[in-house]
Amino acid sequence: MSIIEVKVPQLSESVSEATLLTWNKKVGEQVSEGENLIDIETDKVVLELPAIKSGVLSRILKESGSQVVSGEVIAQIDSAATVAAPAAAAAPAEPAAKADAPAAASPSARKLAHEHDVDAASLKGSGKHGLVTKEDVLSAVQAKPAAAAPVSAAATGEGRTEQRVPMTRIRQRIAERLLQSQANAAILTTFNEVNMQPVMELRSRYKDAFEKKHGVKLGFSSFFVKAAVHALKKFPVVNASVDGTDVLYHNYFDIGVAIGSERGLVVPIIRDADKLSFADIERRIADFAARAKDGKIGMEELAGGTFSITNGGVFGSMLSTPIINPPQSAILGIHATKDRPVAENGQVVIRPMNYLAVSYDHRIIDGREAVQFLVAIKEYLEMPGLVLLDL
Repeated sequence: MSIIEVKVPQLSESVSEATLLTWNKKVGEQVSEGENLIDIETDKVVLELPAIKSGVLSRILKESGSQVVSGEVIAQIDSAATVAAPAAAAAPAEPAAKADAPAAASPSARKLAHEHDVDAASLKGSGKHGLVTKEDVLSAVQAKPAAAAPVSAAATGEGRTEQRVPMTRIRQRIAERLLQSQANAAILTTFNEVNMQPVMELRSRYKDAFEKKHGVKLGFSSFFVKAAVHALKKFPVVNASVDGTDVLYHNYFDIGVAIGSERGLVVPIIRDADKLSFADIERRIADFAARAKDGKIGMEELAGGTFSITNGGVFGSMLSTPIINPPQSAILGIHATKDRPVAENGQVVIRPMNYLAVSYDHRIIDGREAVQFLVAIKEYLEMPGLVLLDL
């Protein structure tokens, strides 16, 4: 049998359906084994669906924008068919003919184009070999006339318009989980400040040698992850979760690291963070950040987690109250490090200060434990030797 069914891959147990984005091939076109046919968006990630056999795309059963489930057949490939080569021209083809072919687009550009209803194939790519980049799509979005977007008439005043844009599936899931967190947990937040000078001096002293040896830059994230893990060991209830009328204590430390992208917030998990070195943690975070831009983080990498860290400081936040990522019971919020006047030994000095926040579920974590937990993180950051010596 030469007809190959193209099926939606198995989604995770927590994902009931997904959305087809834009088909990269048309019926009758040649496809190669491993070539991405279409991107599939779930409420957590975007998956590529590669062709399992070479041939000709003979049927598309589900159009772009359709809702699909695991195992559903969405297209067919005739593996025995080929597209006939065009007859040779009597004269050499004009060089300009090649330029008329649709430009290839990067995965992130395709996703962005789908979200903003932009035809990526019509854009002139600025990337290598004419590749359409995310920046090309953004430029096209900004250049689109207002009338091209769906708008509703203004109630009063000429020129006052409204644009209605459907939420992406990931944005819908983010909204759902945030409401779930607020409704199902008794959330309180405690704050403290930390002098980042010891960490900054340590990093400055060893960052070149660190990168030379490990092949990855020494950032601040690994210090926060390590400090959090050490504090969680001292206060196990912060690493626990509510399960009905029970408290479920975890004897492992799976740390979620919130990463913001144009598609929304994702929280991939660093598994067994207590067993990883600073270099291992920096590699994991750098890898997550790179893949989050293109929606390449796998669903299994987003599942679980016992504690999370979110860093609003990269966007300039001074102070915020992070929301717990259920079913976890606590989350650490990091903010911008700024030079501020502080009192030391009766003198006013300038230090690089960072305001930390821990939001926690008061159903199982008392205020005393939450405060002491954050104080422990502060101590580990102000005396990083304690972490390095595992004290």
